[in-house]
Amino acid sequence: MGRILRSLKLGLKSLLLHKLRSGLTVLGIVFGVAAVIAMLAIGEGASRDAQERYQALGAVNIIVKSKKPTEETQAAGGRPARILNYGLKYEDFDRIIATVPTIKKALPIREIANKEVRRLNYKIDSRIVGTTHDYAEFNHLKMARGRFLTDSDNEKYENFCVLGTEVCRMLFPFENPLEDEYGNSRSVKLGSDYYTIVGVTEERAASAAIGGSLSAQEYNRDVYIPLNTCKLRFGERIMDFRSGSMAAEETQLSQITLQVGSIDEVERTDPIIRAIVTPHHPKGDVAYVVPLDLIRDAQRTSRIFSIVLGSIAAISLIVGGIGIMNIMLATVTERTREIGIRRALGAKRRDITEQFLIESVVLSGVGGVLGVCLGVGVPFVIVYFASMRAAVTPSSVILSFGISVGIGILFGLYPATRAAKMDPIEALRHE
Repeated sequence: MGRILRSLKLGLKSLLLHKLRSGLTVLGIVFGVAAVIAMLAIGEGASRDAQERYQALGAVNIIVKSKKPTEETQAAGGRPARILNYGLKYEDFDRIIATVPTIKKALPIREIANKEVRRLNYKIDSRIVGTTHDYAEFNHLKMARGRFLTDSDNEKYENFCVLGTEVCRMLFPFENPLEDEYGNSRSVKLGSDYYTIVGVTEERAASAAIGGSLSAQEYNRDVYIPLNTCKLRFGERIMDFRSGSMAAEETQLSQITLQVGSIDEVERTDPIIRAIVTPHHPKGDVAYVVPLDLIRDAQRTSRIFSIVLGSIAAISLIVGGIGIMNIMLATVTERTREIGIRRALGAKRRDITEQFLIESVVLSGVGGVLGVCLGVGVPFVIVYFASMRAAVTPSSVILSFGISVGIGILFGLYPATRAAKMDPIEALRHE
């Protein structure tokens, strides 16, 4: 240990004799380590963001979604139908519940997009969601005021509604959305009917969009009403009159979200649900989304992404290692006479090798420490200016520092071995 400490002091003294050269060499390692940590932090942040969005859909959920067919033709004549009938039916919901025993909860949803919600002179285009009391639990909605819908509201066909945060802010910029100054309940107009407001949800981040099978959900612009009330008031057919033409769509349910007891049951239940629903939809007007598969895909993508980013950043570490080898070879040449004197005084080849390896490791170690400090700080700058998510993990810091020290040993080994193999007599003759 004493010999190593003496070699370390001698190495530091030798490196400090050429401060600028040593500093520039260290910079290569600093930027290399910082780049590796920053790149891995960006990859980890992107992965966590994707996984959290998919987790919000529920790892034990299976989602069956109505999907508009690319083309609807009449049975005779091959002409496009005036009324586009597609998607999930109430029969599908009843069939799934009656057939699949592993399902613990089932949530039917009917969505009507771009429906005007009005109060006095205030109005906003919102998405009307007809659903049941389980919707809040399935989608992790919390209440800012009042309550969510109940089973009783649905059974009694109540004209009750729950507003999303943005809808409430637009329609009630200053007032209490639940009661007026006299304690009377407030209401909003949807279509031709008025709905009493029973609650307002807290702000909720949008859910993930999954290709064409599941669009992003903007919960803050939603208005929730009981499913039975939605069926009664709005019906199943949506008419759209534009430029003198009429288009109509007929859909009973927009989505069915099914929850099983455990993650293991997801893989067994998914093919059963597909076998039950698909034969009744030959037009391919339903889509299936399994968040568990999406989470696993996100994890695999994250690993690949991190490997690619880390490999790109590691190139700068290799460049830094080449810089260490360059300076150590120059140092060996400059200190040839010193090496000859040490060998003449009894130093072994092992001692010479150890001396130069320690100096190489000191360079890479100092660069590694500084690089870690810089690399940990860079993601915060990225988050602040680029609004991207980044997450520094302990493993990335340990890996980066370990690689920097390993590079110091690897690229310092050849100069150290070359110094140790010098002929003492020839070294003493060197001017």
